[in-house]
Amino acid sequence: MDAATADAAVARADSSPRDRLRLTEIFLSLQGEARDAGWPTVFVRLTGCPLRCQYCDTAYAFHGGEWWDIDAILAEVARHDVRHVCVTGGEPLAQKRCIALLRRLCDAGYGVSLETSGALDIGEVDPRVSRVVDIKTPGSGEVARNLWENLALLTPHDQVKFVICSRADYEWARDVVAEHRLHERCDVLFSPSFAQVDARALADWIVADRLPVRFQLQLHKLLWNDEPGR
Repeated sequence: MDAATADAAVARADSSPRDRLRLTEIFLSLQGEARDAGWPTVFVRLTGCPLRCQYCDTAYAFHGGEWWDIDAILAEVARHDVRHVCVTGGEPLAQKRCIALLRRLCDAGYGVSLETSGALDIGEVDPRVSRVVDIKTPGSGEVARNLWENLALLTPHDQVKFVICSRADYEWARDVVAEHRLHERCDVLFSPSFAQVDARALADWIVADRLPVRFQLQLHKLLWNDEPGR
């Protein structure tokens, strides 16, 4: 499916009645990355994504899914009885009612994070949400989709993530961090794309450059590989 077709599919998915979202799954697991890594977390995975990153591990969320009322989503989240909730995808912001879901989750007292590609405007996201913005490297195949205006909106409550696919990706990401002084805005995370970059090599590059970023491995991949719902 090309990008234009994918965008059209997302638009159709967003034409539902008010207060409903198309979901692929809701499940309890451990947060595998970013600032809350290791915490028991409920994941709300929305269906649909206008991007096609070459390393994507959730392509099963590109289509399908079921319609859920926001009230039903909150009830299912509450059933798991944990504090942390991560809204992810796909690309969750491709469904406009994601903004309302995030606000409702914050109102309910959860610690809420949003995993977003950074290709869509994050400006309307509730400031109580920790926005984890995945800046697309050249190796992702989707670098042209980065919405650079998002960087000016970042706060210390937010995080940016770079998935590194090669040494060239690393140098590109290093230069982006320096140019935009991202480490002064929020936490910056570098992680290796599995089977493309050796994790130890990436760690050595970061240490050699004294880079002001946090190295991370995706715990869920180490524990459960790409098993859906884990």
